[in-house]
Amino acid sequence: MATWLAPSAGFYLLPTRVWELMLGAVLMLKRPPPLNNRFLMEMVGLAGFGLLAIGFFAISESDPFPGYNALYPCLGTTLLIYVGQNSPSTIASRILEVRPLVLIGLISYSLYLVHWPINAFAHYLSLQNLDPSMTIAMTVASFALAAFSWKYIEQPFRQKRSFTAPLPIFAFSAGAIALVCVGGAAGALGNGFPQRFPEYAQQRIPAGDWLEGTCFNEGSSRIESWNIEDCTRTRGFATTVLLWGDSFAAHYVSGLEANKKKIQANVVEYTYAGCPPILSYFSYARPDCIRFNQKALEIIRDAGIKTVVLSGRWTDYEARSFDGLQQTIDKLRGRGVRVFVIGQSPQFITDVRKIAFFAKRRNSDDTYWPMAMDPDINNRMRSFTKGATFIDPLKFLCSAGRCPYADAGEFLYFDYGHFSSVGAILAISKYWPVLATDNALAVTK
Repeated sequence: MATWLAPSAGFYLLPTRVWELMLGAVLMLKRPPPLNNRFLMEMVGLAGFGLLAIGFFAISESDPFPGYNALYPCLGTTLLIYVGQNSPSTIASRILEVRPLVLIGLISYSLYLVHWPINAFAHYLSLQNLDPSMTIAMTVASFALAAFSWKYIEQPFRQKRSFTAPLPIFAFSAGAIALVCVGGAAGALGNGFPQRFPEYAQQRIPAGDWLEGTCFNEGSSRIESWNIEDCTRTRGFATTVLLWGDSFAAHYVSGLEANKKKIQANVVEYTYAGCPPILSYFSYARPDCIRFNQKALEIIRDAGIKTVVLSGRWTDYEARSFDGLQQTIDKLRGRGVRVFVIGQSPQFITDVRKIAFFAKRRNSDDTYWPMAMDPDINNRMRSFTKGATFIDPLKFLCSAGRCPYADAGEFLYFDYGHFSSVGAILAISKYWPVLATDNALAVTK
């Protein structure tokens, strides 16, 4: 439940993860006896590898974790340890006895501790995706530091004779923990001390009002309170268009009014955080997406809407949802609806204010920065939008994998990828089509 109701707490806090540790504790304390059948023990070992493989290859970024998905790697590891304890001659045990794997196992805990700080600092200092050479260098550094930590910190700590006076050790550890807690609390209460960077951290970037009210849903109660009158963002035209999607559809709203003469349509906003405009989409983290998307069909029917614009953060859904996108388009086309699909807009590795700060430290006036996403995603999307008009924002905003995060001193985004008011106005002016229609279906592209 915590995985869906409080994802961060469910991931980081001990009460929701303790069962994973208990699996190992049971193996150590109870030492379950081996099965009498050699074939069954072989199958248990292979099942362990199979569960680990599922954890590696079947779980995507959009799947809830830990939750039930943590069962695959945890149970797989448990089965392998069980087999190794009781049947060292099985195939699984012999594979894990290969010397390089044993060495990795010896330093694995130290490797677990050191790899993330190295990774985090490398990204923090570059603020962009790392190239393969840097990734290799980070991997080598992680293994080297882990081996050093294992030999000179972990091993001495495991030997009781290295610590003859427990009280000073306890006092030092308690003091270090208290210092970390005080520093962490101060940083949290002080919001990271933004006064260090007054020219950026204190700057509020206008984003419009789309985050407020009932037109942008963030909870199930707003679905029922949504109404077309309040959520019609531009008025005075003969054509009515539905803008349907997640927050990466909603972020265009603040640019609609300034571009309404170009659009030539009454644009109705119907958006929900984390819910792509895909009828078959289901997420444990957002169980209301099914109801939200089904209601879109009711809105289209009841309001007689003949043009729909679909937009979303497609990078989150590619692993499982592009087939569903084509099915959604087919269903809309079957109802005589003209469909526009807006592809993925630029995303950066962090807040654009941080990028601007780092650029200034490097004495750079360049407001272009590498995008933190695969630039080919829209090319892959295009094949799943047959019967719709597909629009690729990256072709209008970016060049050679780099995109502007500011223009004429104004930020185009208010975070890592949602358009600011200035950015939304610019984006719509560059690539939104004229939406006025005679109710004819769009030409397939």
